[in-house]
Amino acid sequence: MPSFEYENRIYESGFSAVCGTDEAGRGPLCGPVVAAAVILPRDTVIEGLDDSKKLSEKKREALFEVIKEKAIAYAIAEATPAEIDEINILNASMLAMRRAIAALPIKADFALIDGNCSRGFDIPCETVVKGDSKSYSIAAASILAKVTRDRGCAELDKEYPQYGIAKHKGYPTKEHMDAVRQYGPAPIYRRTFLKFLDK
Repeated sequence: MPSFEYENRIYESGFSAVCGTDEAGRGPLCGPVVAAAVILPRDTVIEGLDDSKKLSEKKREALFEVIKEKAIAYAIAEATPAEIDEINILNASMLAMRRAIAALPIKADFALIDGNCSRGFDIPCETVVKGDSKSYSIAAASILAKVTRDRGCAELDKEYPQYGIAKHKGYPTKEHMDAVRQYGPAPIYRRTFLKFLDK
């Protein structure tokens, strides 16, 4: 379960606004990669807060509202399919996270970043592998990012119902790849993710 261990260690070293940041949507064939950044009050307790991947959709939706209500500051940002194609998914994920941190209404002075990579951040930061199951702030960011991206997929499904995006959330299931083969890729698709069309 995530805790405040990482945040408290950083606060004790003299920082005053520690945010956690995470992204959702690295693997899908379509849509943006979405990132969130969250600054929580120290030692906040949010019942059930955990890595978004371990939670049901209903639980994530409920926590989404609680996190927004309890956070000192939060922001959500994205990188587009065109940006993903231009700079690759890893760099686009970093870009989305940097945008989320920059959009925080209260400026963070330290960032905890989910994963093992940090590129281009203009404040001190620390990467945390599996951070969404270790850090409270990263877990909160993972839920905001995941819920936002899933809601976006529901909207894309209304616009492009032929692909079944509401069901698979853009991930490369057999059903999804077959639909892309049948109908061709819409403008929401990441062209660099469609190598299977060449086979």
